[in-house]
Amino acid sequence: MPASVGLCAVRRVGLGVGRLAPLARPGLAAFNCRAPSLPPRCLNLNRAFSVSSFLRSAPSPAPPTPSTPPPPPEKEKKEETELHESPYTLPNALTVARIIACPFLGWAIVKGDFAAATGILAASGFTDWLDGYLARKWNQKSVLGSIIDPMADKMLMTTLVVALTYDGLLPLPLAGLIFGRDLALSLWAFYLRYKSLPPPKTWARYWDPSMPSAEVRPTQISKVNTALQLLLMGVTTVSPLLHTDISTGLQALQLIVATTTIWSGLSYVGNSGFKILKQPLKKNK
Repeated sequence: MPASVGLCAVRRVGLGVGRLAPLARPGLAAFNCRAPSLPPRCLNLNRAFSVSSFLRSAPSPAPPTPSTPPPPPEKEKKEETELHESPYTLPNALTVARIIACPFLGWAIVKGDFAAATGILAASGFTDWLDGYLARKWNQKSVLGSIIDPMADKMLMTTLVVALTYDGLLPLPLAGLIFGRDLALSLWAFYLRYKSLPPPKTWARYWDPSMPSAEVRPTQISKVNTALQLLLMGVTTVSPLLHTDISTGLQALQLIVATTTIWSGLSYVGNSGFKILKQPLKKNK
């Protein structure tokens, strides 16, 4: 085989002579093979074969690595939020109407119009029953209602005690006992409202009826005492209209009311009758 053809084959595989030197025959170096004397066909094959060899020898691209999974979402933080409810219900409206009627009741007693006073007192008692009935039937119980309903009873009781004591129909010691109990419970309720109100404790938030923070739950003896007090005030209001002397029965009823007033006041010692509401948790997205 001529030397030029042998070197053409060497170039065709894209390898230098130096790399094949150990495999070449000793007499191969004696041939004079110049690059310009190579046929054009050999050069073309050499160029094509070198490109294909380069492509085969090029490192294959690394397989795509799977994308890193997104980090797990952080645990959602929870923050406290205030409890809200609508105060605009019919039972609450009836309770407010009972509160508004108190000055008119007191004025009628002071002026000696016991017939009008009896009518206002009867209407107040009826609305007291009606607002509770509607709240249960229509599921309109509210924290505000649990506060203003006993408040209306106390305002009615205060009006009757002041007006009847002024007219001399109620003993002054009994009036002082009733007032002392109600004043102590009122001050405790104001303190409990401040203590249970979520921060910030501002004046506007303190008096906001749509933001309840504590619930009033009268004790059983307190309910009995309220009923007996209303009975006493009602009978005392009606007594001037009667033509029969009922003073002995009134004195016995006054003694019973004095006993239940002290008992019911002691029943609120501690946390009885009040419940601090747990504020709901809102997820912070």
